[in-house]
Amino acid sequence: MARASSKTTVNTKKVSKELLRRIKKTLKNVYAPYSGISVSAALYCANGNIYTGCNVENSSYSLTMCAERVALFKAVSEGEKDFLLLLLHSPDIDSILPCGACLQVYSEHSPNIIIATVSTKDEFRFYPIKTLLTQPFRLKK
Repeated sequence: MARASSKTTVNTKKVSKELLRRIKKTLKNVYAPYSGISVSAALYCANGNIYTGCNVENSSYSLTMCAERVALFKAVSEGEKDFLLLLLHSPDIDSILPCGACLQVYSEHSPNIIIATVSTKDEFRFYPIKTLLTQPFRLKK
């Protein structure tokens, strides 16, 4: 079990297997004609809801959207606020991790989330976001 928020623990291995099933289905929706790298993500919420995403590229590279942000934005747009686990997968890059932009976005919405990656051999690795982004940008309020 991993502690994912102040109120909740999650059986990361059991949940990750369901998320893996979902992200493998989501790979068929990837649009990556420029990089040729397919990435899919699944976001597990405290209430048990799962949101998936895939990378969507654009010829104007800065307009490309990463899979993990697609999943988060779908969840936020549906009113979700409590995120426990994000799983990433790429058949092209073994044990892919989020880019810095995605880590920054996740650190604002879920500073205690567990980031999981799965290898091409379906082996899982788990990282608290704070180990991947040690000093996120914060606005002083």
